[in-house]
Amino acid sequence: MKFIIKLLLTAVAVIILAKVLPGVEVISYSYAILVALVIGFLRVIVKPILIILTLPVTIVTFGLFLLVINAVIILLADYFLSGFNVAGLGWALLFSLLLSFLQSILRSLIKEEKQ
Repeated sequence: MKFIIKLLLTAVAVIILAKVLPGVEVISYSYAILVALVIGFLRVIVKPILIILTLPVTIVTFGLFLLVINAVIILLADYFLSGFNVAGLGWALLFSLLLSFLQSILRSLIKEEKQ
């Protein structure tokens, strides 16, 4: 149940950001759920591999290179899904930053309602 809630919250965040950011497009609301699923899958499978491969650069940049890794994850989701379009690395970077921020806000609102 917790997985489904997180997935739906991510889909809501993707929809909001697609409406706000001109460089990001999602073709439908139901497709946003698929985008959230693919982004979650890529974060679990691909992100640890990228972190290990880029560990020296990440250490030299004091962890800021992780932002680029997150943007690459978004661009990979764009590559695999035809209904999700991101205009470039800059938009992917901004999208990933705002997505993380919006997810944390939405999750904190859900946690407050449970208490």
